[in-house]
Amino acid sequence: MAYTTIDKSTDYFNTKLYTGTGASSQAQTGVGFKPDFVWIKSRSSSEGHVFTDIVRGVTKYLISNTTSAQVTNTDTLKSFDSDGYTIGPAGVTGGNGVTFASMNWKAGTTGSGTTGGSGTGKPYSYSVNTTSGFSIVTYTGNGSAGHTIPHGLGVAPKFIIVKSYSDTYNWTVYYGDPTDYLVLNATDTTTDSVEVWNDTAPSSTVFTVGNRNSTNQNSSTFVAYCFSEIQGFSKIGSYQGNANADGTFVNLGFRPAFLVVKNTQLADNWSMFNSKALGYNTYNHIMYPDLANTESNGLPIDFLANGFKWRTAAGMANGNNQKLIYMAFAANPFVTSTGVPTTAN
Repeated sequence: MAYTTIDKSTDYFNTKLYTGTGASSQAQTGVGFKPDFVWIKSRSSSEGHVFTDIVRGVTKYLISNTTSAQVTNTDTLKSFDSDGYTIGPAGVTGGNGVTFASMNWKAGTTGSGTTGGSGTGKPYSYSVNTTSGFSIVTYTGNGSAGHTIPHGLGVAPKFIIVKSYSDTYNWTVYYGDPTDYLVLNATDTTTDSVEVWNDTAPSSTVFTVGNRNSTNQNSSTFVAYCFSEIQGFSKIGSYQGNANADGTFVNLGFRPAFLVVKNTQLADNWSMFNSKALGYNTYNHIMYPDLANTESNGLPIDFLANGFKWRTAAGMANGNNQKLIYMAFAANPFVTSTGVPTTAN
């Protein structure tokens, strides 16, 4: 029996911590692969969360805590390299003496074509890794409910982040319920709307959008980051809070390296943790995808060999009888593909 298909998580996802130098070219190595999506956040200064990917191209970035359209700046992420990436002196990615965390995902197989479903077909392009369950898709909206966008994963994604990079619309998040959505750049609770996902669950080949501007404005260009679960490597789901300091335990099947959580019923921030930041267990340092705040002492949480457990009654993490959603990636699986227990990569 195979317990996981990925024995070494850092072949596909890795977090790198670094300090900017302000130099015109700063090579960041040690990622372990050539990344295709890099999420950079300053830990020591109030800069935005920078999203750069291979499909939109280097020097082009979006900020997850704002509705701003894509910015092009040659002083940000300058190239994707064989073992990392190179940045310039911009404050959001390489300011002198500023500390940063970068979350790095590998995609790799590229393709393009024309979208389907309702309305006029529009161009799309993607980079996908079916082994790790991750794809980056760019597409042009057509304004018609029922517009279908190929994602390349071969299985239905469970988490999708969509942002227009040509217009100033919200970041829209699919988390497994095709009737509802969340907003990454805001504290909003979940909202019911047929206009966003057309009340249609993603299939193994496409995800569907309605006629909402934030996912399908006619002629607007969008990027979608699509994630499916891979046993032992990633886990996407929900849990119910208990509002107790002896908080909810969530079984992931691996020790988490990276975790994002949002209470769907409470107007509070998204929370984001990585296992390489200071304060590891139980006061893991926290960052907020919807805020430019510096990294700070986080909510008490234990990263365990097979999941995570809250040590707080705080509503944003453990609200009483409230639904919280999460996406996690492994530091290492609990067992290898041969069923042998493991504690390190």
